Amino acid sequence: MTKAEIVTEIAGKTGLEKSEIQAIVEAFMNEVKDSLSKGDNVYLRGFGSFIVKTRAEKTGRNISKNTTIVIPAHNIPAFKPAKTFVDKVKKSVKVK
Repeated sequence: MTKAEIVTEIAGKTGLEKSEIQAIVEAFMNEVKDSLSKGDNVYLRGFGSFIVKTRAEKTGRNISKNTTIVIPAHNIPAFKPAKTFVDKVKKSVKVK
C-alpha cells in the first residue's frame, strides 16, 4: 500500500477531502521524523513504537579492493510493532 492509497482509504472512510488527509498524513510523518532526529522515540499505543537504535562500531570489508574498513557507530530509525498489532497480523495473514 502506498501513501496515496492510504490517503484514498482514509478519505473514503471519513468523508474528508483527500487534500486534507494528505496534509494530515504528511504532518504525522514529519512529526515522527523530527522526533526521531532529535533522539526522541514515538510511542503509539496499540500500534507500535518508532525508536532510535544505536548500531555499534564494526569492521567491514571492501571486497573489490580487498581492504578492511571500520564502520563507525551510528543511529538508525526502527519500528517495533505492538503485541496486539503482531497478533492481528499473525491471525489474519496466511503463510505463503
